[in-house]
Amino acid sequence: MEESKLQSAVFGGGCFWCGEALFERLRGVESVVSGYAGGAKENPTYKEVSSGKAKHAEVIRVEYDPTIISYGILLSVFFSTHDPTTLNRQGGDVGTQYRSAIFYTDEQQREDAKKFVKKLEKEKVFENPIVTEIQPLTKFYEAEEYHQEYYKNNKEALYCKVVIDPKIQKLQATYAHLLK
Repeated sequence: MEESKLQSAVFGGGCFWCGEALFERLRGVESVVSGYAGGAKENPTYKEVSSGKAKHAEVIRVEYDPTIISYGILLSVFFSTHDPTTLNRQGGDVGTQYRSAIFYTDEQQREDAKKFVKKLEKEKVFENPIVTEIQPLTKFYEAEEYHQEYYKNNKEALYCKVVIDPKIQKLQATYAHLLK
């Protein structure tokens, strides 16, 4: 049996702790890494990104098996688990580092993302216009170790209970058929 080739998807949906906790629960997702993308600063630190000066977004890099889960399904989960209509903001997290963004790795992802957004707009899924940036991934910088698997290691933290737990509950209710 031929081993399938993993593909990467990079999404910025606000705080990367949330994205990581959600996407790692999906069947076909092999790994989720928190990091930074979309800015100009080489090897940015969390302090530089959180200040907004580095111009990077907090993102997750999802390594997935396309024979088990499609990029389209990943897009569906992405758009249903954050608010793509708020510019540079997700809930209480404010700044360009929390922008809604898709960093495509090839032309097919770019086309698929643009078509997906058009479909959502045509169907009027959101009351307000979608402001999600769709741009090429030029470089992904892995976040510091203490940001990796944050939810798994800090479930009792207030942020996890108040912000991440409700998102996980929504994911479980909406996408139970996709969960590991």
